[in-house]
Amino acid sequence: QIGVFGKMFLNGYIYRGLKPVHWSPSSRTALAEAELEYPDEHFSKSIYVSLKITKFSEEILFKFSQENLNIKKDLFVNNSFITIWTTTPWTIPANEAVAVNPKINYVFACDNQNRIYLFAKELSSEISKKFNKDFKTILEVKGATLENIEYEHPTKTKKCRIVIGGDYITTESGTGIVHTAPGHGMDDFSVGQKYDLPTTCVVDEKGNLNEYSGKFKGLNVLKDANDLIIEYLNQQNLLLLQENYKHRYPYDWRTKKPTIFRATEQWFA
Repeated sequence: QIGVFGKMFLNGYIYRGLKPVHWSPSSRTALAEAELEYPDEHFSKSIYVSLKITKFSEEILFKFSQENLNIKKDLFVNNSFITIWTTTPWTIPANEAVAVNPKINYVFACDNQNRIYLFAKELSSEISKKFNKDFKTILEVKGATLENIEYEHPTKTKKCRIVIGGDYITTESGTGIVHTAPGHGMDDFSVGQKYDLPTTCVVDEKGNLNEYSGKFKGLNVLKDANDLIIEYLNQQNLLLLQENYKHRYPYDWRTKKPTIFRATEQWFA
């Protein structure tokens, strides 16, 4: 066994890398699934966020020019936003992409202030009610055609893009577009591996945001980080809505405190 392992190592098959695990900041340790509890009354601060699109694919621009007579191309190119929803605002600094389901139909819809938003067609009426906006659909596309549209990162000076995710992206809640932070979720991590995205972990073992979180360094993810990141997004005119969301959320069975997903160093074959 040692001989076989040695050959694997020399051939470069054994390496150390990052992978998200259930992490308990209160215990400062990784937890197995059996060490988690799911209390009934957990509410998360969920947010809807708009991400400014900076670059469209030629395919989308061509489709827009073919189908649109009322909306000017300049408005479409310069005033369009991707709409995302998350129950973990503290992971926003770790964003590396947003993912869509290739099978879902999406719409670009214009509000009465000439801002254009991208979200799943099936969620149009619900999103319209939540945002208290009347939307007019100007373009309908399949998720598969949205790949590589670029947007401005909400908290850092960099560009990110739309990637193709999987069946974990649904129209049961949210917007049908998933904020993707490979260092803080297993589905996100899997998509990140496929697209060679950085596995950015923005949290240390105590649950404090680290230097990779930029301007939010030192905030604690279970205390003040959510509120201050939400406040920042609001100041930048990117926050569309904040609401409490009741759902199943893992707690540490020893300390009875919430856990987080956090990328830590693991060995891989």
